[in-house]
Amino acid sequence: MKIIVDCFGGDKSPSANVEGAVLALKEHNDLSLILTGDEALIKAELDRLSYGGDRVEIVHAPDVITGEDKPTDAIRLKRESSMVKAVIMLKKEQDIAGLVSTGATGALITAATVRIGRIRGIRRPAFCPVLPTMNGGIVGICDSGANVDITPDMLLHQAILGSAYLKNVYGVKSPRVAMLNIGTESEKGDDLRKTAYPMLKACDSIDFVGNMESRDLLSGKYDLVVCDGFSGNVLVKTTEGTALELLKKLKKDIYSKTVYKLGALLMKKMFMEEKEFMNYHNYGGSVLLGCEKTIVKGHGSSDANAVKICIDQAYRMSSGAMYKEVEEALAKIDQ
Repeated sequence: MKIIVDCFGGDKSPSANVEGAVLALKEHNDLSLILTGDEALIKAELDRLSYGGDRVEIVHAPDVITGEDKPTDAIRLKRESSMVKAVIMLKKEQDIAGLVSTGATGALITAATVRIGRIRGIRRPAFCPVLPTMNGGIVGICDSGANVDITPDMLLHQAILGSAYLKNVYGVKSPRVAMLNIGTESEKGDDLRKTAYPMLKACDSIDFVGNMESRDLLSGKYDLVVCDGFSGNVLVKTTEGTALELLKKLKKDIYSKTVYKLGALLMKKMFMEEKEFMNYHNYGGSVLLGCEKTIVKGHGSSDANAVKICIDQAYRMSSGAMYKEVEEALAKIDQ
């Protein structure tokens, strides 16, 4: 198994990217990685970690695409950047299974769409991050930012893509699919959602269970939520932000009184477990579903463990079973 790791572009690059790569290599004996970025800096990180370079190839790419770069210009002009070189290699070399990047989102979407291409029948790729639910499971959100303006058939494509992803990567046997809306009734929503509802209901390749209100995202009632990229991005970031702010409030209140501090000492283990449960870094990145090859976009603030989990996601998507399932579902729609 060969996967590329773009080692530049994230807030903690290249140290977090290289350390995450080493953690993944130690876990998967059949994995080899290609690290793109400034060769000297990557080698320095490997030396710091006392990793001898076994199963690691470094591709020198001194340029970096930042969030301030216009995506189309960055892809066209920064051909020596770690991201562009990684995408070109992913396209050209058949034995490379996937790419992990914590770099600029817009540039990655543009590069993937222009250079890699889409699965036949899919109009546009979509991001699908996962979050933990209150019953110990996960829920995927598709799309979370790749496509702000979408059509009803794109919502259907996202349901098919997300269902196949959860089945093949996370082992969810029959993902319960919901559509994000302002109410659970079938007649609720704008023209987009009113048109998409019967299309989702009629598709026998997915288990569509109706509309979902945003407050139920983490309830455990749903395995996949489909939405436009604007609403999905707001939903994900609001949920993550709320969890972080609640943790800050809890910590502040604990330190406000001596009796609370004493109680917290007795519950320290539980508080640590809750902190880890709500830490979105523990759930990997957003897979760009719909591309011909696997691409995982990690948070810009990813630490080494988060990068390692992103590599795990790419590793688990490598069998090809997911892509076959998507193609079969799309063929049924076209009949």
